[in-house]
Amino acid sequence: MIGSLAVGARYIPPAEVWRALVDAVEGHGGGEVHEIIVGLRLPRAFVGAVVGAALGVAGALIQALTRNPLADPGILGVNAGAGFLVTIGIGWFGVGDIQGYVWFSFAGAAAATLLVFVIGAGGPAGATPVRLTLVGVALGALLGGVSSMISLLNPTVFEGMRFWGAGTLTSRDEHVLWAVLPFVLIGLLLAATVAAPLNAIALGEDLARSLGAGVLRTRIIVIVAVTLLAGAATAAAGPIGFVGLMVPHVVRWFVGPDQRWILLYTAVCAPILVLAADVVGRVVMPPQEMQVGIVTAFIGAPVLVFLARRRKITGL
Repeated sequence: MIGSLAVGARYIPPAEVWRALVDAVEGHGGGEVHEIIVGLRLPRAFVGAVVGAALGVAGALIQALTRNPLADPGILGVNAGAGFLVTIGIGWFGVGDIQGYVWFSFAGAAAATLLVFVIGAGGPAGATPVRLTLVGVALGALLGGVSSMISLLNPTVFEGMRFWGAGTLTSRDEHVLWAVLPFVLIGLLLAATVAAPLNAIALGEDLARSLGAGVLRTRIIVIVAVTLLAGAATAAAGPIGFVGLMVPHVVRWFVGPDQRWILLYTAVCAPILVLAADVVGRVVMPPQEMQVGIVTAFIGAPVLVFLARRRKITGL
């Protein structure tokens, strides 16, 4: 957070950052430094932290529910579904602000999640982790391709999606924060309620039922939580990939398979990754900024290859 407030086109020493924050709390301040810290960078940092927590916990929930350590909202098509309906909202309904993005993003995330589980559950084998991953990747590719086609054919959509589609925190202010924060908090609370049942489901659905865990109820709550978290995060910052994949997996190395600890540590560590990527994006190509979604992709793609090549992937 301190780095996010201090580093940018103009570096501001931590002492001046602290002074600006204290002045803001006391109702004082003014001038260029105060405007940069309090007016621009502080809301952007909070939006990044909220988006990171939402994406990380959504990824941890999907990994636990599907028992697939390489699943995340991006791989299962949730982000693509949210982005697709946002594209439709911009092109056909004239949506131009976060209040409109949120509802289209939620609807797209929910539809994509349900489609993946419905299609993946077809057949005698049921919703196996491999089937869900394959369906999610295929659906995400389809929706992403259609979204790109619409953007190229419609100049209004292209302009609206130009930065949002890459995943960005640029120009995110307190209005964006307050628009998505209630949905993220509800999603995090729902995630906390299913942490213990997810531990039982990791042992197998039959054994989970014998232990008294409500498998269907847990699935529904997880789907609702993932929809709220991924939908709100995508509406706020665009489709940022790999956060929900990397962070829960790395956390699992240190805390083990207990979902209670995985969700808790992910909610703290995922914002660190997003804020660090945002800071790197500000300084890697001065005076221009690289979008945070591009930076996480540069980090996440090698990590995904490494995880896929490991002989023993950390169990769920």
